[in-house]
Amino acid sequence: MHIEAIELKNFRAFKHIKMQDIPKFCIIVGANGTGKSTIFQVFNFLKDAMSDNVQTALAKLGGGLGFKEVRTRNCSGSIEIIIKFRIEIDKPLCTYHLEIDEEEGQPIVVREVLSYRRGPRGKPWQFLNFRRGSGTAITNELAEIIDDTKLDRVEHTLKAKNILAIKGLSQFETFPAVKALGDLIQNWHISDFHITNARYENPYDFAEHLSKDGDNLSSVTDYLYKNHPQVFKAILNGLSHRVPGIADVETKITEEGRVLLKFRDGAFEDPFLARHVSDGTIKMLAYLILLYDPKPHPLLCVEEPENQLYPKLLTELAEEFRLYSQRGGQVFVSTHSPEFLNAAKLNEVFWLVKKSGFTDIKRANTDKQISEYMQDGDQLGYLWQQGFFENVDPQ
Repeated sequence: MHIEAIELKNFRAFKHIKMQDIPKFCIIVGANGTGKSTIFQVFNFLKDAMSDNVQTALAKLGGGLGFKEVRTRNCSGSIEIIIKFRIEIDKPLCTYHLEIDEEEGQPIVVREVLSYRRGPRGKPWQFLNFRRGSGTAITNELAEIIDDTKLDRVEHTLKAKNILAIKGLSQFETFPAVKALGDLIQNWHISDFHITNARYENPYDFAEHLSKDGDNLSSVTDYLYKNHPQVFKAILNGLSHRVPGIADVETKITEEGRVLLKFRDGAFEDPFLARHVSDGTIKMLAYLILLYDPKPHPLLCVEEPENQLYPKLLTELAEEFRLYSQRGGQVFVSTHSPEFLNAAKLNEVFWLVKKSGFTDIKRANTDKQISEYMQDGDQLGYLWQQGFFENVDPQ
């Protein structure tokens, strides 16, 4: 999966923005309040809407005000989210267009369309087209059909106008395009890691993937140790390389059924519990477990990974994110760190700026001056610190 473009209208600080030609590893910078977190909120919103409905997702995102809080202030009209993606690199470009508005004071899905692009000049085929709770979906594969009249369109009516059509239809193999989009949304991961939660001695529970806030870190560590020893060894090597003194990490299940995370310092015989190690050690372990996941998420979003980490580690961490994206999982990272940004390539960086109360988006590789400096061997973090990113304060 690869998201190539995102367009937002009337979504919080974004009155209308477009991100195009998005790379597999995408870095977003900007001053506080410009909307770096809002990009990730789009992904959270779609995942919540898939799990429940649009009304619940808006309430969760906008507090008690829901739709009115999420729609861009002092603006009218619908909230629109447009995502262009490819299921595989050699597959046609897909466009998912979601339009949300209010009807009788309640949020509804005004329009929901999933289409395939048939070549650079071909007319798109709408594999899903719903308006206000009813519409059609195509059941036969694009590769099997060359004539629009032979597409099998099935009519459906949803039980409510605030439900996404892809929520139900993605459960069926007969709707392959919709299922692919549903799998993408359900399996992308928006990290909101909390050090305190990761230190908890939680009841043992089977867990293959790190949770959103990291509260199952011990369980995932135990799973990788027992089921993927080579992956666990790579994680341990990465941790010992970045955190001097850490020679081993182990888990222990107590009589009460709780899982303990224990670290061994090479200078001491007895290991010590997670609650006694530094925040940076816990966070680095969590990131390595996330990035070495045997089954990478199709999309991984991480906000400000530099917090609690020593600045010199950030260049290597950025490279780990890039390697993850090359293994199959696209990565979005927001940052305030010049050290992290120094590891970025020119085409990987976008920055956000506020204009007249709304947020606009710019790209480093379209800025002539920044591009020329990079060709001369400069680094993006230093250019950011020196003020070459228009209207962005690096402090």
